[in-house]
Amino acid sequence: MTDLETRGAATLRRAAPALLGYAAVRALGLLTLALWSAARDKSAYTLLTARWDALWYTRVAELGYGYEVRLPNGDVHSNLAFFPLLPWLERLLAATTPLSYADGGFVVALLASLAAAWGVFAVTDHVYGPRAGVCAALLWAVLPVGIVQSMAYSESLFTALAAWSLYAVLTGRWVTAGALASLAGLTRPVGLAVVAAVWATAITSFVRDRRPPAGAASVPEPKAPGADARRVLGMLLAPLGAAAYVLWVGHRTGKGPLGYLDVQAGWRNGFDGGYAFARFVADKFTSFPSALAGVGLIVGVGLIVWLYVVCVRQGQPLPLLVYAGVVTALALCASSYFGSKPRLLLPAFPLLLPLARVLARARTRWSAPALGTVAVVGAVYGAFWLNGSGPP
Repeated sequence: MTDLETRGAATLRRAAPALLGYAAVRALGLLTLALWSAARDKSAYTLLTARWDALWYTRVAELGYGYEVRLPNGDVHSNLAFFPLLPWLERLLAATTPLSYADGGFVVALLASLAAAWGVFAVTDHVYGPRAGVCAALLWAVLPVGIVQSMAYSESLFTALAAWSLYAVLTGRWVTAGALASLAGLTRPVGLAVVAAVWATAITSFVRDRRPPAGAASVPEPKAPGADARRVLGMLLAPLGAAAYVLWVGHRTGKGPLGYLDVQAGWRNGFDGGYAFARFVADKFTSFPSALAGVGLIVGVGLIVWLYVVCVRQGQPLPLLVYAGVVTALALCASSYFGSKPRLLLPAFPLLLPLARVLARARTRWSAPALGTVAVVGAVYGAFWLNGSGPP
C-alpha cells in the first residue's frame, strides 16, 4: 500500500463515525418518508426525484436550456435560472448507465450528501477536533429540512463542494480551493459565498505575509516556493464557474452581463435587503392563528443571527465566517419564495459549529439521546413536509 493509500485509509477511518451516523439519520428519514407516503397512497421516490425543482433540473439534463413557462400574470419561469452542474451530472449518468435523468439526480444527491457530511466533519475536525466534527455532521443531518439532502436537488452537491473548498482554504491548498469554488459556482447562485471566502482569506493572508515583523529580532517564517503563485491561481479559479454561466446566460438572452438577473426577475426573485421578507412576516400578524407563525419566524431568524454572532465571538476562522455570512444574507434577504428560506440556509453549516461544540463537551449518554430525538422529529417533519406543500 502506498503512502497516499495509507493516508486515505486513515482519513476515512477518522471520518467513519460521522459518515455512519449521517447515513443512519438519512436512512431513517427515507424510511419514514416511504411509510408516510405509502399511507397517503403517494410515491416517496416521485417526491424525491420528480417534483418542484427536481423536474426543472431533469428537463435541463434531457432537453437543454431554453424551456420556459409563461404564467397568466405575465411572469416567465425560464430554466436558465438553474445552474448547470447537477444537470450535467444527471446527463452523464444517463448516458453511461441504465439510469434515467431523475435516477441520476437521486444518485448524485445521495453520493454528494455523504461527501458533504464528510466535508462538514473535515472542516469541524480541523478547527475543533474529531468529536465536534462528528456532532457537526450529525447536526447537519438532523435539520428539520434535512430530507432535501436526499432529493434530486443541488443543495447536497453545493454543500459538498463548498465544504471541501473551505477545508482546502483552511489547509492552505489554494488551487484545490479555487477549483472547488469554481464548481460550486456552477451549481448554485450562492456559489458567490465560496468565492468570497476564498478571496477574503487569500487577501488577508497576503496582507499578513507582508506585515513587517513585530520586533527587530523577529524573522519572517519561510514560505514554500510558489506559495504566492498558487494563492493567486486559486483566487483566479474561484469565480470562473459562476462568471462563465452568468455571462453565457447574458449572451443567450441578449441582455448582457446582467441578463441572469432578468431571468431571476421572471421568477420574482431578487435581493432587496430583506424588505419583502420583513413584510411577509409582518403580514402574519393580521390574525391570531397566523400570528403564531409570525412569532415562530421571528424567533427562527433571531436564532440564526444569534448563532452567527456566537460564531464570531468564538473566533471561527475567517473563511467560515465569510461563507456563512454570505449564505445567510442571501437566503434571508431574497425577495421571494419565503417558504424556501430554510432550504436555502441548508448549506450554512458553520452556523452549527457552536452547537456541535456544546454536544462534543457533553457526555454521550446525554448527547446521543438528544440527537436521536431530533433525528426522529426531523424525519417525521420531512415526511410531513414533502407530502404536504413541500419545498418550492
